Formats: sequence, structure tokens, C-alpha cells
Amino acid sequence: MRGYFGIVMFGILAYCEGELQVGFYAKSCPKAEQIVLDVVNQHIHNAPSLSASFLRMHFHDCFVRGCDASVLLNTSTSGNQTERTATPNLTLRGFDFIDRVKSQVEEACPGVVSCADIIALVARDAIVATGGPSWKVPTGRRDGTVSIAQEALNNIPPPTSNFTNLQTLFANVGLNLKDLVLLSGAHTIGIAHCPSFSNRLYNFTGLGDQDPALDTEYAANLKSRKCTTPNDNTTIVEMDPGSRKTFDLTYYSNLLKRRGLFQSDSALTTNSATLSTINHLLTSSLDNFYAQFAISMEKLGQINVITGSAGQIRNHCGLVNT
Repeated sequence: MRGYFGIVMFGILAYCEGELQVGFYAKSCPKAEQIVLDVVNQHIHNAPSLSASFLRMHFHDCFVRGCDASVLLNTSTSGNQTERTATPNLTLRGFDFIDRVKSQVEEACPGVVSCADIIALVARDAIVATGGPSWKVPTGRRDGTVSIAQEALNNIPPPTSNFTNLQTLFANVGLNLKDLVLLSGAHTIGIAHCPSFSNRLYNFTGLGDQDPALDTEYAANLKSRKCTTPNDNTTIVEMDPGSRKTFDLTYYSNLLKRRGLFQSDSALTTNSATLSTINHLLTSSLDNFYAQFAISMEKLGQINVITGSAGQIRNHCGLVNT
């Protein structure tokens, strides 16, 4: 299996590295990345929780048709619903922020900088601005013109995933088991909504039971203080209790305590390879985690990108150019 992942990943990187490059806009729009950074730094501290949202947006975008900003398109028709309408994306936030960044970049350089690159840059800059790791963001992506809700349902790993499903969906985009563990580490920040995990509390196998893989004390706390009914659609829950604002290693230590919030979190401890990676991260430094996380984020950002003359540079991120 390791050989398979390696071959797939080599193929993707070999293709993408020849197309994307750090500083792609150095001549065509030299202030582009600074404009993105300035907007993030000016506004993210008013809503720091958006940093996790942008990271999630980037992840969801790249898992469907590659990193092409298809998640931003909002022109659903009677014949097609866009990715934004799919269940995994209904709780995404920050679309207006991306539009704000795009408008400022357009003022400086009309028709030059893609929405796909803006998502990738904002995700990185927002995490850094709120105290998290940095990573390289090669640019040169172009925007896609197709967005299909069913593809989001098919390809974005749901929080109810078991290990096999996670392994398959990550392998489909050329990411290996180490990437799975590291990218899941983004759950160290942010929030979740009760429906994404309440089945673990109230009806895990359809018999009104609780997930036996979930720590009983943690489950009791969630049921009594957070998701007090199975159908609670309004309450939000910290994904990394007590540490959700800090990009650290406590997410992984919680996994070993059987306190991963999602079934997909818990699943990481059911495989020897992913469990070994978790233990290695916990016995190494935070700097090492940041460095390894950066490598996986760089891989994520290069999945099936559109480059060259393919696709388009959208004038407005929510609309295909006519």
C-alpha cells in the first residue's frame, strides 16, 4: 500500500511542480500576495475562528475536482446544484471574506489572480495570523467552471467515516496515511455542529446506543452540556476541548484518550500505521508537527490543479465568466 501511495503522489507532484511556483505573480501582479496578507491581518483578529473555516474551505475545495475554487461557485440551476449546497459545505463560512480579498486584488490587477490561489493563500495566512504553522503556497492555479453537489458528497471525507473510507478518499487524491493523520490535526482548532457526531452519542448502530469507542465520561459531558438532544442543530462544540484556539498537539493526545469528537477522528487509532504516526508526533516537538503539517498542506494545495491556459481567471469568485 505504501508503494501505491508513493507512486500516485509522485505523479501528482511531478506534474504540479512544473506548473505552480512560489511567486507566480511576481511580474503580472507583484503586490497580489501582500494584498491578500494585508486583508487577512486587518480582519482575521475580529473573527479568529474563521482561520479554521478557511482551512476547511481549502480542504473541501481540493478534494473535489482539485484546488480549482469550484467550492465558491453559487450559481445553482434546476439541472444542477453546486458544491456549496452539498451537506458537507452547508456549514462553511467565509465566502464574503474571500470575495472581499478578490475585489481588492482585482482593483490592483484585473483578471490576473485566480480565486483558487486566493483560497490557498488566505488559508495559510489566516492560520499564521492566529498563531499556527506556515507553509509554502506555490501559485498559478486557475479556476474551474464546473461545480456539482453530488461530487462533494462523494469525495469529501464525512465525519462518520471509518478508517477504510478515509484511506480510500485520501488515496483517491494522492494523499497517504501520514497525510491523513497530519491533515486531521487541523481539528486542533475550530468548532463542530452536533449533527456531525450526535449518532455516536445516541444511535450509533441504529439501536439507540452509544459508540463504544468514545470515552464514556466525555460522551456523558457532551450529552449533558452540549448536544442534549439527538436533533440539536444549533449548538456548536469545540473540536479540541480547552485548546481550540491554539494550534497544538492536544488533538492527538485526546485521540489516545478516546476523546476524538468525530468517528473519523477515532478511526485514526484503529490502524497500526496511523496510530504509530500519532505516537511519534506526541513524542516529538511542536516544531516537528508544524514542519510535517506544512509538507502535507503543500501536497493538498497541489491536488489536480488547473494551470496554463486551461480553466479561467474568474472575475467574481461565485460566478463563471460568461
